[in-house]
Amino acid sequence: MKQSVTTAIILDKRSKNKDGKYPVKLRVTYNRIPRNFGTKYQLTEDEFEKVSAKKPRGNYKDIKLELSLIEAKAQRIIDNLSDFSFDRFKVNYGVAPKELRNVYYYFNKKVEELEKSGRIGSANFYNSSSKSLKDFFKKPSYLEFKEITPKKLEQYEEWMVYKDNSVTTVGMYLRALRAIINEAIREGIIAQEYYPFGKGKYQIPISKNIKKALTIDKIAKLYNYEIPEFSYADKARDLWFFSYLCNGANMADIARLKYKNVSKETISFIRNKTAKSRKEGKPIVAPLTDDLNRIIKKWGNNDKSPENYVFPAMEEGLTPKQEKAKIKWLIKQTNKYMQKIAPSVGIDEKITTYTARHSFSTVLKRSGASIEFISESLGHSDLKTTENYLDSFENDVKKEYAAKLTAFKI
Repeated sequence: MKQSVTTAIILDKRSKNKDGKYPVKLRVTYNRIPRNFGTKYQLTEDEFEKVSAKKPRGNYKDIKLELSLIEAKAQRIIDNLSDFSFDRFKVNYGVAPKELRNVYYYFNKKVEELEKSGRIGSANFYNSSSKSLKDFFKKPSYLEFKEITPKKLEQYEEWMVYKDNSVTTVGMYLRALRAIINEAIREGIIAQEYYPFGKGKYQIPISKNIKKALTIDKIAKLYNYEIPEFSYADKARDLWFFSYLCNGANMADIARLKYKNVSKETISFIRNKTAKSRKEGKPIVAPLTDDLNRIIKKWGNNDKSPENYVFPAMEEGLTPKQEKAKIKWLIKQTNKYMQKIAPSVGIDEKITTYTARHSFSTVLKRSGASIEFISESLGHSDLKTTENYLDSFENDVKKEYAAKLTAFKI
């Protein structure tokens, strides 16, 4: 619908030159938001009135005719746009600023959007992808979309691998770039013919995502290993086991847990990642086992008010960036001490917070739990078949499977 887009020729009185003239501009208004586009004319107020008259004379008649053609051109562009946006209009009008053809302009815009929505991790990821491209192309401030060709992407992949980046990292950075290019195409900034990805062009590499889980006997070694109580290593192990026993919850969700999420029998929460990507996130419900209860009592805040955080890793009033920094530090500390504990109990694998999540799902699978149950427990609600197949598992079934997580206990 184009009813919400209007045009007009106006005299911009915000800036006046030394001759007492103002710039004449095309004003486009979309949903009550006006944007001005320059013309080559500058007129005094009196001259503009003469140009705007019903029957202007002499030179004023020629100026009015040309301004009318400018407005008619703008109206044709608006009529031909299936989905109006000022960026699309700028390109078709022929006055698109140089930065609209700049890949980094779109990266910066994406980062700004993500930061405003509090998705700091995603914002940092796009920043890293942008920085990588700047280093490869050796163009730190301006890179045109047309320079990103299939051949260049092949060279970029080789360069990234040579720099000891994993195939996974290469794929992640290039998927970010692909999203940026798709956005530019949707905005009408570049033509579809410049799209460098897909069959017959460049295809993003897919790595084998090898997830390493610990066996139940190795988990038993971690659990039974004697550590000085209330030491950093003791806290790291408890937080690792909290993740393992709490449906593989990641540290971001553990740090954000509040006492209102903890009942006498369960811990219920919505994944932070899911909550920001869907209107309604599906709650993850984990049985409150004796070990989880012990860890909460040992390391949790004394103030158990419903809105207070369970663990002192977080506090009210933090900005999204500050929250991200605290979570990053918590993960780093947990990984640091878990990797010190591992060789002490004869474990060669690198143990991280993610190992806890994958161990949770793998141990349940080996114990006979259905894929549907594991999917629900992990919060993988994007599996439509799983969503259609079941609504929810009963709490007694949850408790039965939760007991298998510590089957090594006497």
